[in-house]
Amino acid sequence: MKKIVLAFAGTVSVIVLLFGYDTSTAGPMATTSQTSVISGGATTAPSGSDSSGSDSSGSDSSGNASSGSDSSGSGSTGASQSSTVTGDVAQTRWGPVQVELTLDGDTISDVSVVQYPNGNGKDQEINSYALPILVQETIDAQSSDIDMVSGATVTSVGYQQSLQSAIDQAST
Repeated sequence: MKKIVLAFAGTVSVIVLLFGYDTSTAGPMATTSQTSVISGGATTAPSGSDSSGSDSSGSDSSGNASSGSDSSGSGSTGASQSSTVTGDVAQTRWGPVQVELTLDGDTISDVSVVQYPNGNGKDQEINSYALPILVQETIDAQSSDIDMVSGATVTSVGYQQSLQSAIDQAST
């Protein structure tokens, strides 16, 4: 009987230790100002880093992280009004994700990822691949009903949360 109790206690201890072990070595690195902004499928890299293979057309490097919406007239025929809406910050286990939409009337014309996890090399590698895909999916779908990117599930979920927040703000 004593051996059974000891085996049971040992098993419970191992299970508790396994579920209690924090696998993250870097932890979420919440930063308020980002060095890069992903926009319309383009990446603007910080100085000193390699940005080969990225298309810099349509890139927005303003880094504006204000929430709410800003509207400006189109200036020509007045047919459609262009506006910018910044979604709420979605806190993920690897860091914050925030999306900014540029709308022409009711059409999503551009998406900028204002904040995203980039605290270590692995985050930068994953997000340099995943964010342009998420941006293009958003422009193609014209909604937050987009597929997640395999290998970037946490960032994809945060992106969708912030995107839906921006869409909700734009519809009010």
